[in-house]
Amino acid sequence: MDALLPLTTFLFVASITPGPNNLMLAASGAGFGFRRTVPHMLGVSAGFALLLLACGLGIGALLTRNAAAATAIKLAGTAYLLYLAWMLRGRRPLGGGGPSEGGDAHARPMSFLGALAFQFANPKAWLMGVTGASMFLPDLGGGLAALGLLCLVGCAVNLPCITTWAMLGSAIRGMLRDNRWQRRVSGTMVALTLYAATAIWI
Repeated sequence: MDALLPLTTFLFVASITPGPNNLMLAASGAGFGFRRTVPHMLGVSAGFALLLLACGLGIGALLTRNAAAATAIKLAGTAYLLYLAWMLRGRRPLGGGGPSEGGDAHARPMSFLGALAFQFANPKAWLMGVTGASMFLPDLGGGLAALGLLCLVGCAVNLPCITTWAMLGSAIRGMLRDNRWQRRVSGTMVALTLYAATAIWI
């Protein structure tokens, strides 16, 4: 159990720092509000737990060591981030608000299943999963009990971290009624999203 503190610290730092999930949740919180972003948050957390399970069973290591599979994951993650950056340009994040406010009337927050599935195309999530499983699973004692503990701790740490980003986005939602702030926030989110897409390949 001596590995719990280092594991928790690793997961906290990896979960709280900017990445595809956090940027998307901040944008969703700003565009749709916190309550409508909750299924997205829960999907991220559940998907991360499943990804940790896969990494603990050795699937993650096999994928990341296979050059073609690793490249495919990066390409999928990059493509989604570029799509997200395109959606964020010049409007309230993720089309928040009605047509009269410059948003997309058909925009919807990401669903639970959509967010869950995205974890398997998210290179940062794979890196967190593979690193967490390889570094800490042996120190937890190995076996199914240790794997279950890894997934449980992963959820317990990840969910509050990503919730912080959704709350941050929701907190600035009122500012977006001002067109000047809307442009500034939108431009910043686009720049951060493009950075995240680039950082995948660094």
